[in-house]
Amino acid sequence: MSTPDAPQAPEEQLDVGPDPAIEPTRVQSYIYVKPGTFEADRHFYPRVLNAQLHPLVRFFLALSNDRIINRYCHLNPRVSPETLADILNTEPRHFRWSGADLLHVTTEAGRRHMVVVETNSCPSGQKSMPSFEEHDDQLGYRKNLERAFMPLLRGRRLPPGELAVIYDKNPMESSGYAAAMADLFQEPVHLVEFPDVSQRKPGEGSDAEEPRCRFVNGVLEIRDAGDNWVPIRCAFRYVTQRPWNRLPIQTKTVILNPIISCLAGGRNKMVAAKAYDFYNGTLMGTGLGIRTPETMWDVSKREIPLWVQRLGGHAVIKIPYSNAGQGVYTITSKEELDAFMAADYPYERFIVQSLIGNAQWSSQTRAGRLYHVGTIPNKKGNIFVADLRVMVCAGPGGFRPLVIYARRARSPLMSKLGEYSSWDMLGTNLSIKREGGGWDSDTARLLLMDRKDFNLIGVGIDELIEAYIQTVLSTVAIDQMAQRLINKKGALRTKLFRSLNDDDALIAEILG
Repeated sequence: MSTPDAPQAPEEQLDVGPDPAIEPTRVQSYIYVKPGTFEADRHFYPRVLNAQLHPLVRFFLALSNDRIINRYCHLNPRVSPETLADILNTEPRHFRWSGADLLHVTTEAGRRHMVVVETNSCPSGQKSMPSFEEHDDQLGYRKNLERAFMPLLRGRRLPPGELAVIYDKNPMESSGYAAAMADLFQEPVHLVEFPDVSQRKPGEGSDAEEPRCRFVNGVLEIRDAGDNWVPIRCAFRYVTQRPWNRLPIQTKTVILNPIISCLAGGRNKMVAAKAYDFYNGTLMGTGLGIRTPETMWDVSKREIPLWVQRLGGHAVIKIPYSNAGQGVYTITSKEELDAFMAADYPYERFIVQSLIGNAQWSSQTRAGRLYHVGTIPNKKGNIFVADLRVMVCAGPGGFRPLVIYARRARSPLMSKLGEYSSWDMLGTNLSIKREGGGWDSDTARLLLMDRKDFNLIGVGIDELIEAYIQTVLSTVAIDQMAQRLINKKGALRTKLFRSLNDDDALIAEILG
């Protein structure tokens, strides 16, 4: 056992940094976080600490939903302001905290818009956001807890117990939420790693044989530094890698986000695509809709070459249940397709989407070609693909934007294929999975919303407004799907879920 004056952290926690002020009883992947211990340099990237939020982004974040509605409807007169107001003022039942990844694209005719690539439950981003209020280091962390988490507890019958933050990656943000939660509740918080040990090699990882989390009659219990099992009344979750194989759908412990938000689309691209489609059907006639690449779902492996051919030889193939940039394959040549087809995969069904690339080599779809607007050219004249992450949270007052940042690809977007791989030109995710376990992040490609980076991204306030609205629409679509998938007793409608996502390998993970 480690002593408070000489804490020892596993490799995955080194970027959090030791902090004697927390006075943790720390053993392996467990920290006991006390109130008054939030320190900004532990929960933000170093370059974010000295960054100044761009004035345009600051102005956007200060806009009320009413002003956003007025502006958006002025530019899109076919949109019903009443419908948009109802949507932005929605309090989701399950999916209260989300982040969408969007691409800024244009048509061959020059019409620009934001396209949703995916929507994430329990998204990262706090550590990449310059502070809105320079005197308030906790702003984003605390705002999410105040707006989305704490109202969820009101009027709920909670089991006796304490507080926890559980995570499987990103200890920098997980510890930030734990420290902010300790201050808000004025009581200690258990910060506990809950890894997906099924993916580890034999003998890999210190907690492989001694898990720190378990569920007993629906109550989350964590094993503390003294090896005592402590019941938890409510928990904030940053478990993102196949969370359904560790977290039950029904729990007495209140958890944000609940696991149904992942199964309904927050970590399940297959069901998300259908949720978007169903929700767009209800929005017909309002002028609103979720914009996505053309998507084919429930595709078996042997069908994939046919769909790639249908899209003109350029496509994106996705394993529907992966995240953090894993399980996404860009196809722009026969060699890339052959390499994909030659590999083995744990699941039976895939998603095939139209590829958004350069104007010279994007997928041909029913709606024509889309291609990346990209960043402002650098001094060498190179344009890079960049996506935009918009994180939102929602509570009794509806939705509000929380975090915005961008990520660029490794290599410039070229008019001809061959000089760089298609993934290096199009892939923007910063997460890197280490061979020995754990995650790193390629922060050199991170674009902040500060005075320096924001000007390179090539978006203005109207694009930020559209990105926010698209994020809210996709979040509401997934929340509505989650409501359909849960019966009155709070259990999963298994037959309905299987009809939407008939993948035996996934069902086996969910049902244990």
